[in-house]
Amino acid sequence: MKIDSTFKNRSGQMLDYTYYDIDKEGELGDKKVSGVHAYCFYNDKLVIVHTPKKGYWSPPGGSVKPGESLADAVIREILEETNMRVIEQELIGYIDIFEPGKINTQTRSVCLVEPIGDFVSDPDGDITEIKLIDPKDIKKYFDWGVIGDRLLERALEKLLGLVI
Repeated sequence: MKIDSTFKNRSGQMLDYTYYDIDKEGELGDKKVSGVHAYCFYNDKLVIVHTPKKGYWSPPGGSVKPGESLADAVIREILEETNMRVIEQELIGYIDIFEPGKINTQTRSVCLVEPIGDFVSDPDGDITEIKLIDPKDIKKYFDWGVIGDRLLERALEKLLGLVI
């Protein structure tokens, strides 16, 4: 599935972006992925993180370091931002954000996670709080429009296949 949309970034620019359902990393072709986000589930609850500097809640995620695999970036970002271990993960899609002069590609995944210990804060200090919420309450925290609806739908579909 392909969905086109627009959003206002933190600088106030209106940007076009396109979401694509994918199941395997090979479907990205030669795209250079700069970021990852994951819909993480623990005991049927969705894990979300708060970033005061950016002023919003979102699924955990961040940048891909040079030479790092996408799966390893997801594992690292979730550990840093939630102090949780990824038990299983699966790719659900990617987004191309059309910024002036470049296309920023980010993947979206679904993960089963478990806490390693109490969350204090991430190493960069960007994330100050995590919550475990009922997935149906997601729009109380953030609303990514029709693309967000599709991402949650895909995450919940794939979650059924991840559950042991």
